[in-house]
Amino acid sequence: MRCPKCASTLDKVVDSRISKDGATIRRRRECMECGHRYSTIEEILRENLYVFKRDGRREGFDKIKIVNSLRRACQKRPVDAEQINILVEDMIDELENEFGMEIPSTAIGEKVLLNLKNIDPIAYVRFASVYKDFRNLEEFLDEIGSLSKQPIL
Repeated sequence: MRCPKCASTLDKVVDSRISKDGATIRRRRECMECGHRYSTIEEILRENLYVFKRDGRREGFDKIKIVNSLRRACQKRPVDAEQINILVEDMIDELENEFGMEIPSTAIGEKVLLNLKNIDPIAYVRFASVYKDFRNLEEFLDEIGSLSKQPIL
C-alpha cells in the first residue's frame, strides 16, 4: 500500500475489522513516514466469472454494475450500503454455485428482483421498471398489482 498523502510504502496496520457479512476486511493503517492514517478494504477477487448477455455476447462479470444498479433503485429508501453489499455478495455466491463460472444475465436480473422484493418494494419497482422494460402502463400497473398481492417477508 502507498500512503495517499506522501506515497510512502512504509505503514503499519493499526486496526482490522471484518464486515458484518464476513466478505471483506477493513484495515486502518498509519504511514510510518508522515503519520497519516487511512483505511483499506480487503476482499476476495472473483476471477474468471463471465456473464452471458441476452444478445449472445459474453463479458467479464462486474460486481460494480450490480451494486450501482441497486444503489440507484434504493436511492432515498431506508436501505443502507451494507445491506446492498451483503445482498450482492450472497447473490453472487448463489449464482456461482448454481451456474458455475458462466452466469446468464437473466439469472442475475431475476435474482436481484427476488431479493429486492423482500427488502424494499419501492426499490423493487424501480429496478423492475428498468430491467423488465415495460412497454406500456398496463404492464407496469400489473407488476405493481402483483407485488401488492404478495406477502412481504
